[in-house]
Amino acid sequence: MNGTIRVGNLFGIPFYIHPSWFLVLGLVTWSYGGGLMAQFPQLPGGLAFLLGLGTALLLFASVVAHELGHSFVALRQGIDVKSITLFIFGGLASLEKESKTPGEAFWVAIAGPLVSLILCGIVTVIGITTAASGVSAAILSVLASVNLALALFNLIPGLPLDGGNILKAIVWKVTGNPYKGVTFASRVGQVFGWVAIASGVLPLIFFGSLANVWNLLVGFFLLQNAGNAAQFARVQEKLTGLTAADAVTTDSPIVSANLSLREFADEQIVQGQNWRRFLVTNDVGQLVGAIALDDLRKIPTASWVETQIQQIMRPISQSTTINSDKPLLEVVELLEKQKLSALTVIRDNGVLVGILEKAAIIQLLQNQTQPA
Repeated sequence: MNGTIRVGNLFGIPFYIHPSWFLVLGLVTWSYGGGLMAQFPQLPGGLAFLLGLGTALLLFASVVAHELGHSFVALRQGIDVKSITLFIFGGLASLEKESKTPGEAFWVAIAGPLVSLILCGIVTVIGITTAASGVSAAILSVLASVNLALALFNLIPGLPLDGGNILKAIVWKVTGNPYKGVTFASRVGQVFGWVAIASGVLPLIFFGSLANVWNLLVGFFLLQNAGNAAQFARVQEKLTGLTAADAVTTDSPIVSANLSLREFADEQIVQGQNWRRFLVTNDVGQLVGAIALDDLRKIPTASWVETQIQQIMRPISQSTTINSDKPLLEVVELLEKQKLSALTVIRDNGVLVGILEKAAIIQLLQNQTQPA
């Protein structure tokens, strides 16, 4: 999430706060502080708002615990948790990848609501067993009710909410196709998004009331994220079964290590090639290095005839080289993770297949969507 501020780690998981969270923190503090003043007139104003701030922080701690519930289950499944972020609509645990089975996906999804329900129960028991009264009872009541609301709201069966992920896992289990689960749960999420928007707009139109304006914001949040999830699922489904070799550029920039620089210049540059960097192969087609046009400037033109490419070529980084049978879905994830625009594709025996560009994957997707 852009613009986030890293504030530390939680059990080894990077913890971030989005600037929008501070707005909500202020609003919640003001709301609960004012509520305490109204409920307990004898309470000094400064203390009331201090308690309001403490209550707000406890509420957000409950949100963090909710996200940690998802995170711990994911970690047990061998899934890395990239971060936990607090933002205007609550919290988000960013996972490295999806669960391998619908059963595992179900437990990751339901873990958060279960934590919230457990917290609701614990706070309720504390309030009863300690016979809390006055301000402490009010704060405990708020904590219990908010955790209950957090669990129930997230169990709404539509993406991107936890209930949507539970629904996705169920559809995945029934159909055997994870992408159908995402598509179905996304559509349900969009329906709930439109319902939330309507519940915010209609009172505004007919009664001039802003009481449900928060529903309007939540509705847009659901619509946007459910739509993005559905779109990403369609992309994943189209890439399923394809490998890196399927997206290799047909006219990849490949030259022989035995070529002289003069031959290289004549064959590749004079012929109007637009490539600025070329992959170098040996006599059996194995990848041995790379050469860029800028490398030629380091060699006097008079020496181009007797200088071979293999004498000035550079080694290829292993991090930018992949096997031709690597699933294209994993290739996309690698490109995004390392922020690369291209990768070099080779076979198991080191023979070069060609270069794979991000643009080629996009073109492949476009070709698949065009009517036959």
